[in-house]
Amino acid sequence: MTTHLFEGVYPAMVTPFETDGSIDFEQLRTDAQRLESAGVDGLVPVGSTGESATLTHDEHVEVVEAVIDAVDDVPVIAGTGSNNTREALELSQRAADAGADALLLISPYYNKPEQQGLLEHYRTIADEVDCPQIVYNVPSRTGRNIDPDTAVELASHPNIAGFKAASGDVGQISEIIERTQDEAFAVLSGDDGMTLPLLSIGADGCISVVANVEPERTCAMVGAALSGDYQFARRLHHELGPLTRLLFVETNPIPIKEAMAVRGHGRPSVRSPLTRLSEEHRDALQAELARLAEEDLEDEYAEVER
Repeated sequence: MTTHLFEGVYPAMVTPFETDGSIDFEQLRTDAQRLESAGVDGLVPVGSTGESATLTHDEHVEVVEAVIDAVDDVPVIAGTGSNNTREALELSQRAADAGADALLLISPYYNKPEQQGLLEHYRTIADEVDCPQIVYNVPSRTGRNIDPDTAVELASHPNIAGFKAASGDVGQISEIIERTQDEAFAVLSGDDGMTLPLLSIGADGCISVVANVEPERTCAMVGAALSGDYQFARRLHHELGPLTRLLFVETNPIPIKEAMAVRGHGRPSVRSPLTRLSEEHRDALQAELARLAEEDLEDEYAEVER
């Protein structure tokens, strides 16, 4: 069986802000250490959840460096994508030079390249930057889907080591898994509600928003599924279901920033043009976080018939 470089749970980290909108590096380092202590398999700063679209290039690198410096023994996968190939290449090289263990590259957004353009975009970066790279497909944000043929062709590149799947199309993701089984190419869920279904058809793990506030449950669910214990994995999937839905009632990362604040992990501040979670959703989110906090994960596991 081919070994995959990425397996398990990788929280898509938020970028915490001070009241004046500057980056709260102390909270960022605290978050990284908290997540590492919870047992995650790696960290993903400055992706979509990290509000990369409103960070300067220097801030990108500063966040990556801060997370790398904060943790002891988990890989850091830096978000370095852009709709401009030259810009993505520059960000990727700077993150690699800063010590990132791998890179996450969203497909070019807004300008909607054809499949050949996507191939050339990713190959250009993979040829120039000697660092493992994860292709990120999220058509709802980019306006363009990465077709299975394109993903499979990219999987043959030695520096392209994974695919973050957030298309919502199980059939397409299943085809990519099926056709890359002999490649050193991990497929990771990029949609928390789809993580368990995708694990059941051969995905390797997830890049998760929910794991920012529920890292232990997310790790337990993914770990159980990877070890074949779908009884416990299903229980945790449904346990996390209400929270997962609440974290996407408005544009990510608006709700997760609010959830982090409820749990005492920084402020709910987001950079414009995003706005704070509307009041109509706050009470439900607070109630669900309180419910989960009252449940003991070890007791839940013990209750499952082994």
